[in-house]
Amino acid sequence: MSDIATATDKIRAAVGENSGLGKTVKLDLGDAGKIYIDGASTPNTVTNEDKPADATVTMSWDDFVALAEGRLDGMMAFMQGKLKIAGDMMIAQKLPALLKR
Repeated sequence: MSDIATATDKIRAAVGENSGLGKTVKLDLGDAGKIYIDGASTPNTVTNEDKPADATVTMSWDDFVALAEGRLDGMMAFMQGKLKIAGDMMIAQKLPALLKR
């Protein structure tokens, strides 16, 4: 993944029209930008807007890429403080399975 637009497109394809998420999630990737997943709307949408979300996952761009490529385990990233979650943690736990589609 080379940039935020590519990452957004990949996530949009994985989410599809109905992710089953039922909530909103924001990926805050620092200076690289944000990815907002609206799993509550019909159809679901994925944008780069900075809006309030039910859960916000904060991590660096490099760690996000490593996570997406399978070089970084999500639980280890969380335990090491590389990945932070604000809000509904249960929603954030659904993301890995959703994004592997």
